[in-house]
Parts: sequence; C-alpha cells; structure tokens
Amino acid sequence: MNNKFIVSSSPHIQKSESVAKIMGTVNAALLPAGIIGVYIFGMSSLWLILVSIAVAVATEALIQKGRHQKITISDGSAFMTGLLLAYNLPPRCPLWVAAIGSFFAIAIAKQAFGGLGRNIFNPALAGRAFLLAAWPQHLTAFSRPFAYDSVTSATPLHLLKEGKARDLADMGLGYWDLFVGNRGGSLGEVCILALVLGGLYLLWRGIIRWQIPVSFIATVGVMTWVFGSKEGFFRGDGLFHVLSGGLVLGAIYMATDYVTSPITKKGQIIFGVGCGALTTVIRLWGGYPEGVCYSILIMNSMVPLIDRFVKKRRYGVAQNA
Repeated sequence: MNNKFIVSSSPHIQKSESVAKIMGTVNAALLPAGIIGVYIFGMSSLWLILVSIAVAVATEALIQKGRHQKITISDGSAFMTGLLLAYNLPPRCPLWVAAIGSFFAIAIAKQAFGGLGRNIFNPALAGRAFLLAAWPQHLTAFSRPFAYDSVTSATPLHLLKEGKARDLADMGLGYWDLFVGNRGGSLGEVCILALVLGGLYLLWRGIIRWQIPVSFIATVGVMTWVFGSKEGFFRGDGLFHVLSGGLVLGAIYMATDYVTSPITKKGQIIFGVGCGALTTVIRLWGGYPEGVCYSILIMNSMVPLIDRFVKKRRYGVAQNA
C-alpha cells in the first residue's frame, strides 16, 4: 500500500512554473513592442536589439564560467536584460554604447551582487542609468520614425520640457499617435498598445500582479493633472504623461521585477505610488524630461524597508512581536 502522507520541509504548495518559463513568457510578451519599434524606426533598431542581447548573454556566460559556476543563460534572464536595455535606448544609439550598457547591466548590476535573485537594482535600468551618465549625447539623440512622416525626432516630453510646444497640436500629434507609436522615443517604449496587450497577457498568466503597474501609472496621471496645471503649458494633462515616455514600459515590465520589488500586495502598492510620485517630481520640476528609470531605481533601494514594515503577521505570533 502506497503511503499518501509525506513529511517534508516547506514549501508544501508548489507550481510547475520555473525561472525559464517565467522569463520566456515575459520575453514573448515584450516581442510585439520590439517588432513594432523596428517597423517604425527601421532595421538598424533590430541590430541594436541583437547586439544588446548577445552581449548580455555572453557576459553572463563568461562570468559564470570564470567563477566555475553552472552556466544559466538558458533561463532567459540575461536575454530579457539585454532586450529591456535595448528597448530603453534611442533607435539610432551606437551599437558600442548598447554593448557597454549590456556588459554593465550583467557584470556590475547583476553578477557583482551574486547573480539572479541577489541583485538590488533592476539590471537593465542600472545599465541605462550608467549610459545616461557616461554618454548623455547618445542617450538623448532621438530619431525621426521612418513609418511616419509628420513626427518630429524629439520626444513629446523633451518638447514640453524645453517649452517648444504647449499642446499636442503644436507637436503635430494626437492621443492616438501616442498610443500606437507615432512619435519619437526609445525603441521599445513608443507603442503603448503593444505594451498593454503584453501586460494583459502577463496578468492573465499570473506572471505579474496589477498592484505595481496600476498604482504607478495612476499616481503619475493624477499627480501630473493636479500639480502640472500650476506649471502651465501642457503639463497638467495626466493622459499625456501616461502615454508619453517610458512609463508604461517601466510600470509593467521593469517595476514588477520579482527580485527588486516588494513581496506583499500592500508593499507593491506603496512601491508603485513611490515610483509614480518620483517620476512626477522629476518630470515637472527636475532638469530631465523623463523620470521612470531613476524613480524605479530609487524605489528598488527602498524595497527592504518596505518589506520590513508591511510584512504579514506570522500565524500564532502577536502583532507587536
């Protein structure tokens, strides 16, 4: 007679999901935005994606081999880091810049901390922040989309920050243009439609939760509407700020990173609100038109404190214990 009672250590409830399956699902959800980005900006964008991914994967494999560790590039995490970094770069960014950014993201922001699951900051965003500090001229030189003739090369947020446009009409754009990618911007951030569809797929699969993306995006929309109107021009349009820049890309695909985001649902809402508030402050009153990258990195550093103060009460233990 088979014994149906098995004594073992936790966890007692397990799922069939693995790191490779989760990363593969996220990478698949990201691909439509990349395909549309290549269509809008031209085939040179594809080379940017390929170089960024190749350097990220090769860097991880070489470091793990040098440390005599198991090579885990098949789990898809390095692939996703390279893909996300490319999505955060201007379409005409030099390939050597993308290569250095990928190397930094894997070697410094990930492997230097011990590898997957031990890094404090999102590697792709850390790589972008490094490149922006080192070569700002390459990270702020945006290209004119090939697929549309009426769009200026500058991003809507840049035009707003520099006072060159008061509204979408001055930019020659409409809300639909922002939604489908008819604008200047980083390679993978311009098509909100593709990003949202991929995000809904991840929600349906249970890969991500709604708490961080919704609280992040809603905070930016509300705060820019409330405080932006006092700054004049078009800054008080919450919908414009939601559809512009890398907000949707960051909120759905980078702020939700398992390793660098809070564990509890309450903590995730706090994290999302914090990201949204910092993004709004940078956009409205900072010297940089975008704020998603730095807001997520700053909140990454706050995750241990958030998890500490919103941790659930253990069963059988008093609340103040």
